[in-house]
Amino acid sequence: MQYPEPIAKLIDSYTKLPGIGSKTATRLAFFTLDMDEKDVESFAKALVSAKKDLHFCSICGNITESDPCVICVDKSRDQSQVIVVEQPKDVMALEKMREYHGLYHVLHGVLSPIEGKGPEDINITGLIKRLQQNDQIKEVILATNATPEGEATATYIARLLKPAGVKVTRLAHGLSVGSDIEYADEMTLFKAIEGRTEL
Repeated sequence: MQYPEPIAKLIDSYTKLPGIGSKTATRLAFFTLDMDEKDVESFAKALVSAKKDLHFCSICGNITESDPCVICVDKSRDQSQVIVVEQPKDVMALEKMREYHGLYHVLHGVLSPIEGKGPEDINITGLIKRLQQNDQIKEVILATNATPEGEATATYIARLLKPAGVKVTRLAHGLSVGSDIEYADEMTLFKAIEGRTEL
């Protein structure tokens, strides 16, 4: 027996989300049917609004309603530091910490020859232009993930920026607070030893 077309379309729409298979999509579709009509309308409006009202900041590449974004126009932030991250969600994670008060630059991906992603496919050109136009920036902090692609991207950007005379640093990697050495993988232990500090 086939589902009626409206629910089949809803199931198909949910399967387009990452990590959602057909069983989960079916469960979500039927959950949606059980929701109050006002909640469903509000959910649909939120989806449309997020797609229609958000865009990327012309300076840093973060998601924003206004251009430039609130971080880029905030003159109270440290204008001498820029953290380079892979995705807008990384900006949100760093902002939750409330310890960093500089600027950001979002790459929207990493270098990945396997996926055919080269330097022209991510926001590296925007970073170079930004450094050329803003002599206040003294340090670029590379905060790409500790994956082979993230490491390759950080190394590539560091090599590009060295001649510009800007200090280029990398976020420390290693053991997380509260973790046991016996459960850490080899790469994590290597990074922890490599990034050790004097006490």
